[in-house]
Amino acid sequence: MKPSIETIKQAAEILKGVTKRTDLIQSPVFSNESGNDIYLKPENLQLTGAFKIRGAYFKISRLSSDEKKMGLIASSAGNHAQGVALAAQMQDVKATIVMPKTTPLIKVEATKNYGAEVILKGDCYDDAYQEARRLEKDQNLVFIHPFDDPDVMAGQGTIGLEILEELKDVHSILVPIGGGGLIAGIATAVKAINPNVKVIGVEPDGARAMTDSLFRNKIQTLEKVNTIADGVAVKTPGTHTFSVIKDLVDEIITVTDSELMESFLLLLERHKLIAENSGVLSLAALNKLKIRGEKIVSVISGGNIDVVTISSMIDRGLVKRGRIFCFSAEMPDEPGQLLKISTILSEENANIIKLDHNQFKTLDRFKQVQLEVTVETNGHEHVRKIIKALEEGGYSIERVY
Repeated sequence: MKPSIETIKQAAEILKGVTKRTDLIQSPVFSNESGNDIYLKPENLQLTGAFKIRGAYFKISRLSSDEKKMGLIASSAGNHAQGVALAAQMQDVKATIVMPKTTPLIKVEATKNYGAEVILKGDCYDDAYQEARRLEKDQNLVFIHPFDDPDVMAGQGTIGLEILEELKDVHSILVPIGGGGLIAGIATAVKAINPNVKVIGVEPDGARAMTDSLFRNKIQTLEKVNTIADGVAVKTPGTHTFSVIKDLVDEIITVTDSELMESFLLLLERHKLIAENSGVLSLAALNKLKIRGEKIVSVISGGNIDVVTISSMIDRGLVKRGRIFCFSAEMPDEPGQLLKISTILSEENANIIKLDHNQFKTLDRFKQVQLEVTVETNGHEHVRKIIKALEEGGYSIERVY
C-alpha cells in the first residue's frame, strides 16, 4: 500500500501552519566539491529538529475520535519519537514512546518535554519496535509506525512537493534511508508530478537493509547494524516502503561513517548548520554521483545531536579532511633535535597542538627518543608538504592519523 499524490497534497494543506516550510539553501562548497549545483533541504531546522513531525502529525490527524481516546504508542530511535510526541500534544492525545537504550539523551529528554511517556528498551530500533507492538496489544493502544504507513509516508512526501515548487528544474533528489518512509513519500510525490526527476536513496554501509533487500528482491533482515548514523540503524525495512522504493527510486548509494564525518564538518564549518549523523547521508553521497553540472537537492533529514557527539564528529572530520595531522618519529637523544623539528614545522606553517617526547617508547632509550606530534594543517596537500620537509630534514615519519 502506498500514498496517492492526492493524499500527499491533502497532507500539505493540513500541515500548513503546523510544520515549517524549509526553504532550499544553495551550497557553493558542496557544489564545488561535487561538480554539481547543490541545494540543501534543511529539515534539521524543522520544529522538532527533523522531518518526522510531518508524517506523525498527518497520521494522527486522520485518526477517529475513538482511536485518539485510546492513546498512542510508537517506537523510535529518536526523531519519530519527538514528532509523535509534539503532534500528539498539539492534538491533545496521550502518547507513549518506546526508544532504544542507546538513544542519545538529547532525543530522550526532548521527547519527554513534549509530554510523552518514554520507555527505554533494547539496543536498537527493532528491539524498541517489538516492545511497542507488545504494549499496543496489552494496553489496546494505537500504534503509529515510524515509516511503514501510507499516511506517514504521505506526510513525509510533502517535502517532495516543496522541492518541486521551489526548484522546478531539479535533476536529482538525494534522500536518507532508514526504514524507507521518507524516500517512499518523496518519491511518490516527485514521480507523480515529474517522472524525469531522479530520486536517489542513501544508506550507511553498516545498515544497508534496503540495499540488500532490493538486491535479493525481497525484504532482508540484517543480523546487526554498525553505523554512527543511529537514526537510520534499522535491521528490517518496511513492507510498504520496500514496494514503493522498488518501483519508484532510481538508485541507492551507500556511504561510510568516515564520509559522514567529513560531510558533517563541511556543513557545520561552511554553512553553520548542525545535522545529526543520519542527517548528512545525502551530503556524503554527493561525490559518488556520476553526473556533473546538474541541479541536485540533498535532504538534510535531522539535526538532533548531543554536544559530546558533535565534538567527536568535528575531531574525526578534521582528520578526514587533512586538517589535523599526527605523526611519530624516532630521533637521537641529544640537544637541539626538538628545536630542529619545531623549526621545520614552523617553516611549513604547521601549528603544533600537542607534543609527546618519550624515551621509553624506543628499544634503545639511552640513544633514541620517540617524538609524537599533532599539528593543525590546511588540508591533505599541506600534510604532504610537511612530510616531505621532515624527510628532507633526515627524519623517518610514521603517520599516526
